[in-house]
This record gives sequence, structure tokens and C-alpha cells, in this order.
Amino acid sequence: MAAPSAPRGPLAGIRILDLTSVILGPYATMLLGDMGADIIKVESPGEGGGDIMRWPGAWPEQAGPGMGPLFMMYNKNKKSVALDLKRPEDQEACIALARTCDVVCSNMRMDTAARLKMDYDSLKARLPNLIYIHAAGFGAEGPYAGRPAYDDLIQGVSGGADILPRVDGNPAPRYLPTLAADKTVGLFMVQAVLAALFHKQRTGEGQFVEVPMFECYTHYVMHENLYGHVYDPAPPGTDFGYARIHNPDRRPYKSKDGWIGILPYTDRNWTDFFVLAGRPELNSDPKFSTYRARMVNIKELYSMMDAMVSTRTNDDWAKVLTEKAIPFAPINRFGDLMEDPHLKAVGFFRKHAHPDGYTWVDMKHPVNFAASPASTRLAPPKLGQDTEEVLREAGVELPKAAE
Repeated sequence: MAAPSAPRGPLAGIRILDLTSVILGPYATMLLGDMGADIIKVESPGEGGGDIMRWPGAWPEQAGPGMGPLFMMYNKNKKSVALDLKRPEDQEACIALARTCDVVCSNMRMDTAARLKMDYDSLKARLPNLIYIHAAGFGAEGPYAGRPAYDDLIQGVSGGADILPRVDGNPAPRYLPTLAADKTVGLFMVQAVLAALFHKQRTGEGQFVEVPMFECYTHYVMHENLYGHVYDPAPPGTDFGYARIHNPDRRPYKSKDGWIGILPYTDRNWTDFFVLAGRPELNSDPKFSTYRARMVNIKELYSMMDAMVSTRTNDDWAKVLTEKAIPFAPINRFGDLMEDPHLKAVGFFRKHAHPDGYTWVDMKHPVNFAASPASTRLAPPKLGQDTEEVLREAGVELPKAAE
């Protein structure tokens, strides 16, 4: 799918050489591509090659091998160039591509990148004003530098696996069942690209930018969970973890006919909610009459929510909560999301006809730019499908295949 007439986002004219794979880096470059950047994804050639995320899951016969669902989700708006970076001639072709780009993004381990002459020092010797964004497992200044890292490992080492034990009483550390570290650090990587581009626009200076997974995800996890330990020493009796968030009764609540999320927040919200729930006497209870008091007694307050919410149906709650401007939301299962009326109204899930004869679905870029909207311009590419075109545009002769 190519739609050259589609609107280009705020990064139109920016070109990125994408040396990333798996989830973290491809998520970042996909978001940059949504916003208009031209993304040149370099992949290893050959049967079973390319980004490893090409291969999990099943795909329709028309799509052909290597077009698995995870690859489809993380690699729209990109062109695929197949180069064997172990070969000097392919290395030279990749460097020539880098000359045409504003940014190089990589999540290769640094020793691997150096061996392939794709590290910052090797490229900077040829491209002095290079912006090089490197997503590492661990920062180069610490003793873990150079270790391989994946989402599970970073969730564990960052304290992320200590979240669920603090909520449900099961002391075993557990990973959150989503690629939380990869995607969160991918957002840090997007931020790094944009900030480095802004710096270069002002100064003309490129730079090396390290985006370490451990440090970024710990930064994300611990912002509310440092809690009392934001002071040194911590006040007596304080623990790590924001008490309201780690309450096991902070969850969807059972109504008369389903499940609903309700979150009274302000004093006015709670005053109105207690009345709606048939418990007006709680408004004069000193344990619940002020924000400070509710936070001290949040465990007891949330433990009463099931009984209070069970007094009305979902539709009835939606009506009265809307009238009182009390925050609430339906509880969607994965299968409900494509029929959610809000997501349908904003065109969030979008279907595209692929030239190979199948339909694929993506999600609308969630940020709305009034003057330069993000868009889907290119379907996720087959391995190496753009090699000849992209190299020709860069004035590079297609390297001869290895014998």
C-alpha cells in the first residue's frame, strides 16, 4: 500500500535509518513514521531472515512468509532494505544510506554494532554531524553495561515485577502481561529523536544519545512508587508504593448487570457518589469527608465500593455519573474495543486493502496534529522489497549477492 497523496505529519522531510529490531526500536520508528518521517529499515537478507518479529504467529497465505501479526503492527510506514552487514560492500551501502538520513536509530548491542562498523564512532568518522540514537539494555557507565536485555528482564530488574505482589498478596514476583518495558522505552526513544533533532536545528550539532532500558523503565515505575522514600530519611512508617494504587480493591466493580470503572476523585465527586450509592451518611464520617482523610483510609473506602456499585445497572450508573460529572468508564475486553462507540467515532481501528489481496488493520496515531496530521502511508514491507529503489535513490549500486 502506498498513498503518496496522504497527508504528511510534522516530521515530513526527516529521514531515519532504522537499524532496530524486535519491539522497542520498531515501535519508536513506527511512531516517527506515523508522524511523517521516512523510515528506511535495514534487515538481514535470506530465508527466515529479517526482523525476528516477522516470524511469530500465523498470517494469511496471500501475505507470504515473514509477514506475521507482530511485524505488521510495528512496521507500517517503513521501507525494507535487505543488507548483510557482515559483508564490507553491504556495510558501505548502509553508510551511503546513512548519508541521506537525519538520524540513525539502533538497538543492536554495542559490541555487535562495532563489529559491523555500525556503531556511533565508526559512523561519526564518516558522518561528523550524525545523530545516533542507541537503545541499550543498560547504561554504558554502569556495571551491567553490555548485557543483553529484553522486556521480561527489564521488568524484573527495574522493580516492575514487584508491582503485582504488592496488590494481590501473592509474594512471587511477576511480569506484567504486556510488553510494558519495550513500549515505554520506545516512547523515551521517540522523545530522544525529537530532542536531538531540535538541538541540531538550533546548533547544527549531531550527537550520540543513549536510551538505556533499565534506567528508563525504572524512571517510569518508580515515579509514584518511591513515595515516602522521596525523603531521606523516609518518614516513620512509610513504605515504597503509592497506597491508593496498590490497593487490591482498586479494580473494576460489579454492577447489577456487568462491570464498570468508577473513580470519584474530588470532594464534590465523593459527596455526590455517596448519595447516588445510597450511603449519604458517609459524607459526615470524618474518615471520608476530606481528601486527606480518604487517602489515610483508602483501603477501607475501596473495600466498600463493590456493595455500593452493585445497587445500579451499568446504564443507570452511566446516566447518573454523567449528570454529576463523576469519572467513570465501561470495562472493555479486548474483543469489545473494535466496537467501542468512541473508538469507532474517531476511526481508531482502520482496515486497509493490501495489494497482495488481504485486509490488514492498524491503529490511528493517537496524537492529533491540527496542521500536520499523522497518517498511514505504507503497509508493512516484505523483507527487502524496497532494496533496489532505496539504494538507487541514494546513488548506490546494488551489492552483488554473496556466492
